Order: sequence, then C-alpha cells, then structure tokens
Amino acid sequence: MVEVWPAPTPVATINAVCPVPGSKSESNRALVLGALGDGPSRLSGVLEARDTELMIAGLRHLGVRIQLDHDEAVVTPPEHFVPAKIDCGLAGTVARFLPPLAALSGGECSFFGDPKMSERPIAPLLDGLRQLGASCSSEHVPFSISAPDGLTGREVRIDSSGSSQFISGLLLSAARFPNGLVLHHVGDSVPSLPHIEMSVSMLAQRGVRVSNAGMTWTVEPGTISSLDQRIEPDLSNAAAFLLAGVITGGRVTVPAWPSKTTQPGDLILGVLDKVGAHSELTKDGLSAWSSEDLSGVDLDMSSASELTPVVAALAVFCNGTTRITGVGHIRGHETNRIEAIVDELNAIGVTASELADGIQIEGIGSHGSLSPRRPFKTYADHRMVHLGALLALKCSNLEVEDPKAASKTMPDFVERWTKMVNAE
Repeated sequence: MVEVWPAPTPVATINAVCPVPGSKSESNRALVLGALGDGPSRLSGVLEARDTELMIAGLRHLGVRIQLDHDEAVVTPPEHFVPAKIDCGLAGTVARFLPPLAALSGGECSFFGDPKMSERPIAPLLDGLRQLGASCSSEHVPFSISAPDGLTGREVRIDSSGSSQFISGLLLSAARFPNGLVLHHVGDSVPSLPHIEMSVSMLAQRGVRVSNAGMTWTVEPGTISSLDQRIEPDLSNAAAFLLAGVITGGRVTVPAWPSKTTQPGDLILGVLDKVGAHSELTKDGLSAWSSEDLSGVDLDMSSASELTPVVAALAVFCNGTTRITGVGHIRGHETNRIEAIVDELNAIGVTASELADGIQIEGIGSHGSLSPRRPFKTYADHRMVHLGALLALKCSNLEVEDPKAASKTMPDFVERWTKMVNAE
C-alpha cells in the first residue's frame, strides 16, 4: 500500500525562516576524500539521510573507520581497502564514486542496489576503469569490479554526457592511482559542470591539483591530505523552501547560505531574477520573495538540472510560457524526470510537454486554479516529492504519493514542510 500525504495548502502567504540540513553532494564527496586521506578527517554538518547512510555503510565495508555523532563524522582511512559487497540503493554518488576506490582493494568488490538503480547510467565509468586496468562484470548495477594487478593505466577516454558523476568519481580517487589520471571527455556536453567544479575544489583543499584544459582533466599521483570541514547547507533542497515564499507571495529565509559556493543549487538565484522574483543575501541568510506577477522565460538549466522539478513548479505559477532546456540527461535520474514532470503536471490541469532536451510549461499565473484528478505520483524520486509539495501550495486537496522518497536527501522533509506551511 503506497503511503499518501495530504500536502498542506497555506491559508495565507508563507513567511518563515527555514534551516536545511547539509549538502548531499558535499557530504558524500567529503566522506570519500576522508577515506582516501593521509589521516583522520573530522566532518561537521554531514547530511543524515539515506544517500549518506549508504555511502557510510559502503566505506565501512571497504575497511574505513567512521565514527558518527548525529551530523558529526570522524573518518579514519584504513591501511588497505578490503574487498566488499556494497549496496548503492538509488544513490548515484555511491554507485559512481565508490567503484574507483573499491578497485584499490586488489580484490573483487560487488555493487547492487534498488531495482531502479539498474536503469541509471554507469557504463562510461566502468569503461574508464577498464581502460585503467580493472575488470568489470557488467554495464549496469549490479556489477562486480576487480583490479588484482592494480590500476596501471593513466589515460582514459569516456563519454560523460549522461552524468558529470562519471568524471567526479574518477577524479576523487585519481591521486591514489599509481600513475595518476588523464581523463578526456568525448561526446556531447557534460551536464552539471558545477558538480565537477565542486570535486576539483574539494580536492584542491586537500592538496590535490587538478589541471583542466577544455574537456581534459589531469591528476598526478600523490597524497590526499586529511581535512576538517564544515558541510554547507544543501542549496538544491533549500530551493524548494525558498520557492514556497515566492509562489505564495510571502518571504522565506534559509540561514547559513554561503556567499561563495560550487553547489549548483545556488543557481536558483538567477532563475528568480529572470522570472521577476527577488532575493537578498544578508548575515541572516538568503531570503526570496515576490510581490508581483511572475513571467515565463526560457531557462537553460544544464548547469543545475537537479533544480528542474522545483523550477517546473515555479513555471506553473508564472504568466506565459516557460521552456526549461539543457536537461535531457535527467531522463536517466532516479526516474525519467522529464516524462514524470510532464505527466504529473498534465494530471492536475497544467499544459506541459516534452522537448528534446527539456520541458515546455504553459503557466497559469498567480491566480490560476488547479484540479487534482488523482494522487500525485513521485516515482520514488525525492525531487518529485518537492514538486508535489510546491504545487499543493495553490492546489488544495492534492495528495502526494510516497512522501518518504524525500528521505533520500531529507528524512524529515514532510515535517519541515508542514511546519513552514502551517506557520507552526
């Protein structure tokens, strides 16, 4: 029996201060780099959610010692990684960041996950590991990997147009490869480049220099230094809360928003500006609001495709047409997000259609009405839960299926959202 959540509709504008937990992207990168470091690393603000739990479990199976105290983690690397069986769940970061590290164990490591994980692309990463000297049993999850003679290669050519995580996964471990890494991307444009920039920046903080020339990244072999780090709030999750203020004509503030960041979620500020909303960064955090009608626009979201579902919700309440492009690769995310968004918007009376690399949405404006004809499906996708919650702000009686899918990156999303909407 699928759980159904009667997502709340506010009786007035939403005015709230909404802290959000740590970034999943930063948390899982920091955990991997801590495992590869030259000594213990202390991490604070680590996200407590399914994706990070899976990462921690996987690293522990590989021999890494991780001491946890709520959102504090002390990561102590092992003298040698050990062969392991690793559950990826539905976490792309686990499936794509741990195989290069696992190949350093010298034995056979197996990876498995949720049924939908087998549909998520991973073949280019495994091909890259083969070019380095590893053996891989499959082109998708489940698979096994081994490199008994070590990763003796250096130069790799892969097509990363399906996910920037293929590049990040190899870069994070590259300094520990005997001959380092020269990684060439061959293919269409790489999506979500800020995520690669995040990986490069976090490596630099640990003494690893990544040289970049066009679509080639080079890492020399060497030490990855241990580092104590405070994880930033998850700005992609925060975007949903900010948009609640904008959509209802109120004002929402997210504390501790960084003034400088590599998180793609920060690009929501440019979206707000383009549609006619406002934002302001102060010592209290990042505030977003709107006191006037919003306008549909053309948006290239290739650098922040994970924002597509919440931006689609914003587009519904704009006047005119919004075209979200540059996100064709999200058909291979937790679900086919383009198809899912279009189907669910059409189901509540919004005119939406698929584009080759995105979505076109005909907005209903701030005073339009929506009519749910069935529960809102979320397809086991945390970002679709966010979309349903935002639509419910102006669509009373909207029931959102499987709200626990949000636990992938925010286990208490429903509680936080309800508190904000009901001004509790």
